Amino acid sequence: MMKIENEIHAKAYEYIACIDEVGRGCLLGDVVACAIIMPKGVAIEGVKDSKKLTPLKREKLYNIILDNCIAYGIGRVNSSTIDEINIKESTKLAMKYAIENLVDKTGNKVTPDYLLVDAENVYMDIPQEAIIKGDEKCHGIACASIIAKVYRDRLCLEWANIYPNYGIENHKGYGTKKHIDALKLYGPTTIHRHSFLKKILDGTNYDK
Repeated sequence: MMKIENEIHAKAYEYIACIDEVGRGCLLGDVVACAIIMPKGVAIEGVKDSKKLTPLKREKLYNIILDNCIAYGIGRVNSSTIDEINIKESTKLAMKYAIENLVDKTGNKVTPDYLLVDAENVYMDIPQEAIIKGDEKCHGIACASIIAKVYRDRLCLEWANIYPNYGIENHKGYGTKKHIDALKLYGPTTIHRHSFLKKILDGTNYDK
């Protein structure tokens, strides 16, 4: 999984920011992106696509990754903006925010000189490459996917306390049967993506 980063480092790029997002397909809450810069040649054992890891393993790797990284940043775009500009543009915007929020362990801003992005292009004047299934092919993107996933899952626990009837702590905002049943019973909350709910609230089953 280090092949892509090694090739770019060989071209004299120093700070390669790897970017991934989570929550793109959810019915509620923010889409969250992480940008992370890992040291050259550092590979963390067990890192892979966050979707293929247990929650416990993700939590353990989360701390290890942050201990080892040069810098990381989080970007968030809320449900209102997603409804306004669509999820694809919101994903790109969250990625842009994550890159702009890159800081090192002392809080100093870090500007990358190259971007590796999971399946997207970011509206920034920085050399970049979109990697299809990047979280499976690129160590840094896999690291970003883990950080973004753990960060958003923790947000889901906060949202679950505010809206206890929806089971957010379990489905994390995805369209499970319990979530859809709750939507039909209680209606959408202020953090639901209303543009995602038209067919559901018309009676279409989006069970996942």
